[in-house]
Amino acid sequence: MSKILVTEYLPDEYLELLRTLHDVEYDPDLCTDRGRLLDRMSGVEALFTRNRTRVDDELLASGHDLRVVGRLGVGLDNIDMNRCEQAGVLVISALGENAVSVAEYAIGAMLVLIRGVYGMTSSMVAGEWPRQGHAFGHELMGKTLGLVGFGSIARQVATRAAGLGMEVIAHDPFVPADDAAWTLVRNVDLESLLGTSDVISVHVPLSDDTRNLIDEPALARMKPTAILINTSRGGIVDETALADALLDGKLGGAALDVFASEPLGPEPAAVFATVPNLLLTPHVAGNTRESVDRVARTIVEQVMTVLAG
Repeated sequence: MSKILVTEYLPDEYLELLRTLHDVEYDPDLCTDRGRLLDRMSGVEALFTRNRTRVDDELLASGHDLRVVGRLGVGLDNIDMNRCEQAGVLVISALGENAVSVAEYAIGAMLVLIRGVYGMTSSMVAGEWPRQGHAFGHELMGKTLGLVGFGSIARQVATRAAGLGMEVIAHDPFVPADDAAWTLVRNVDLESLLGTSDVISVHVPLSDDTRNLIDEPALARMKPTAILINTSRGGIVDETALADALLDGKLGGAALDVFASEPLGPEPAAVFATVPNLLLTPHVAGNTRESVDRVARTIVEQVMTVLAG
C-alpha cells in the first residue's frame, strides 16, 4: 500500500478507486497552502495535481519518497520537468484528453464574439427592444481562422471551424513542413497569420520563446475587427496591451481563459473592468464533465500501474 496525496480536485469515484489499494489523503486546499503541503509530503509516493500545485525543487526535497506525479490536465508549466527527471520522479499528464472540450470552447467563443448580440438579456428584461442601430455582428462562414500552434487541440479546432465554412491557416515551427497534418490547413508564417486572420486562436505552451508572443506590435498587425482567443497559457498574451487595443477600437473582441496571474489579481481585474466585447473565464476551457472524467480515469489508471510495478 502506497501513500498518495491529492492536492486538487479529483472526482469521488476515482478517489474511491485509489483507496481500494492505497492510503489516500485528499485535501484540495493544499494547493493554496504551501507550508502545509510541504509538511504533508513525507512518505508520499504519488502526488495528484492540477495546475495550481508547484512541483519544484522545494517540494521534491520535502518528498524524498515521491515516485510519480499525476497531472490531472495537460499543461506542465507548474512542474519542473528537469528537476523531476533528475530526482527519478515520473510525470504523467493527460495529453489529448481535454482537447475536444477546449476546441468546443474556442468555437463557442468565436461565435459569441463575432456575432456580438448575446449580451442583451439585461436590456430585454428591463423592457427595452435594442434592435435599432445594431449591426448584428458577422458570420463565421467565409472568415479566416488563424491558429497559433498546431498541436492536438488546434487540430480539433481546425476540423470544427472548417465545418462552419471557415478557411483555416496555422503557424507552428515545430510541426515539420512534410507532416500530414498540413493537409488540413495552410501553413503560414506568424506575421501573415496575424495580418490576414479574422479570428486568431492561441494554442502554444508557455516558454521563454512564447512569453508575450501576442504583444502590442503583434496586436497592431491584426485587423481592427479581429477576434483573439487564448485557451493555452497565461503570459502568452500581453493583457495590458490587449485591453488597450480593445478600448481603442483596434481589435474586435477577445476571450481569455488563462492569465499571467491566476486567480486574477486586483490590478489585471481593474485593467479589464471596462473593456468591451471581452469574455473572461477562470481556466475552465478544458473542464467539462466528460473531459474531467476522461482525465481522471487516464491518470489514476496510469499512476496505479506505476505504483504496482
